[in-house]
Amino acid sequence: MKKTLLLAFLALLIFKSSNVMAETSSIMVDAQSGDVLYAHNADQKRYPASLTKLMTLYITFNALENGNLKMDDKLKTSYTAASRSPSRLGLNHGDVVDVKTCILASIIKSANDCATILGEALSNGNEREFAKMMTKTAQKLGMKNTTFKNASGLNHSEQKSTARDMAILALALYHHFPQYYSLFSLTEFEYQGQIIQGHNNLLKTFDGADGLKTGYTANAGFNIVTSAKRGNHRVFVVTMGHKTADDRDEKVASMMNTVFNRLSSNKKIDVQQLRAEIETPKGGQTRTMLAQSNISVTPKAKPASDFAIRIGAFSSYDKAFQHASAVQKQYSSKLQANNIQIEKLERAGKPLYRAQIAGLNKTDASKLCTALQNKKQECVAALIEAKTQFAER
Repeated sequence: MKKTLLLAFLALLIFKSSNVMAETSSIMVDAQSGDVLYAHNADQKRYPASLTKLMTLYITFNALENGNLKMDDKLKTSYTAASRSPSRLGLNHGDVVDVKTCILASIIKSANDCATILGEALSNGNEREFAKMMTKTAQKLGMKNTTFKNASGLNHSEQKSTARDMAILALALYHHFPQYYSLFSLTEFEYQGQIIQGHNNLLKTFDGADGLKTGYTANAGFNIVTSAKRGNHRVFVVTMGHKTADDRDEKVASMMNTVFNRLSSNKKIDVQQLRAEIETPKGGQTRTMLAQSNISVTPKAKPASDFAIRIGAFSSYDKAFQHASAVQKQYSSKLQANNIQIEKLERAGKPLYRAQIAGLNKTDASKLCTALQNKKQECVAALIEAKTQFAER
């Protein structure tokens, strides 16, 4: 009898402990003010899975800015990196890959081998030291409840973060490295003649979504850090611990549509009222209510046209992007880094990369071109059609 009671008690303990993490964690933040618009279990420590790669990328971008790395630097694949479990780019020990490819693979493919390669490149080949660097950087950013143990996000019992901390990291990436932020909006890239597709379905299905990163392991569940912009409003959403990718994506869509609907109607954001709207309906009613209401996942519409300033053509993608970034910084009040576009052309059988910055009306484009031309810099105001194909590298 005592043994039966003991087993029943232990079973109850296991049941309770298994449900400690049963609920998801979410947070929604205004990009400009940093105000928290919604939070639920936002400080609960969880396994971040591949959201970890956002810190690897933050440190990589910092190294690029400091000149410690270059996009075309060649990195060698170590035994450790080559042995990483999927998702992977598929590199073998001794393979050489450039920094840009590793960045794209880490963002789009969520490649664990590439994230490890970047971490090793920034820590003299010692990923453990890189993890310490990651945690130290997190603390400097104000991520008080985060500990990193590897560059990729593969399971480690001590690697934990929170929805709030991941929102802090996403905001830091957006504000500290605007010149690289557009990379998070890419849904595919080319590697060795193959088109590698990404995992972030919201980039294709949610109007205004332009980043950042998904994550999944069996222990973590389905996680995501998302940013979207409609009109002049941008918000970031983090949600962690979902049972399926569809549930995760619907949660994000519901949260973002709720706040964007209020902002578009110029309604003042009442955080308590917003919380009530987001949390109702619950459970199995969510899918039905999404279909019946104006809160929906809508196809991401590409603008039919847009005005841009064309500011020169270059022999490589990197040169074009660097020039566009420099111009954007000169006129940051008018130009946004995530509107930099590189168009691939061909002249005399050779590739040419034209730099342009979109998101402008005709008047502003003309004024900016006049200002640049007065500085003896090339500039043409142009209407960009939707059919224009832009280069990813």
